Amino acid sequence: MNAGLNREQAIAALTKYNKEHFHIQHALTVEAVMRWYAEDQGYGDNADFWALVGLLHDIDFEQWPEEHCVRCVSLLEEAGATPEFIHAVCSHGYGLCADVEPEHPMEKILFAADELTGLIGAAARMRPSKSCADMEVSSLKKKFKDKKFAAGCSRDVIRDGAARLGWELETLMEKTIRAMAGSEARVAAETDALAQA
Repeated sequence: MNAGLNREQAIAALTKYNKEHFHIQHALTVEAVMRWYAEDQGYGDNADFWALVGLLHDIDFEQWPEEHCVRCVSLLEEAGATPEFIHAVCSHGYGLCADVEPEHPMEKILFAADELTGLIGAAARMRPSKSCADMEVSSLKKKFKDKKFAAGCSRDVIRDGAARLGWELETLMEKTIRAMAGSEARVAAETDALAQA
């Protein structure tokens, strides 16, 4: 799998169109989660590709939310991304803002985990520790069932994503919590550095 760009180029593309702390943090979080999943699912040789797709999956969202998963095509082409990379990015918006269906396991994981990282992040901020390192699946499920909590995180997409992977919802939750917990401190530090740059 060839991304067509390296991480330095991907960070430059991300920060060209994304300035808000939240959007940069989300990009870095999904990057780390996708790298973790690549290793977990036996795709370690393609971990850089998985991670860079996670990093740039929302490249167009901050400035062009109404053109999300559409405007990204030209932005990614300009950055040097390959057609397979662009397909992967577009597929995470399937059914919401794109008609590109997730096909590869990596695309299915991005589709499933993207929304869930938002829910986990919001739940972590409510915890005394402000961390997901000590989060249990049972407490996340309570937040998941509360439709008013982090209402912007689509429960339907998360459920659909788990089903596309053939996983129980709890499995997706448990793995994504672990993926986020392992990179939390590094993501926070890099987010602060990039948002201040």
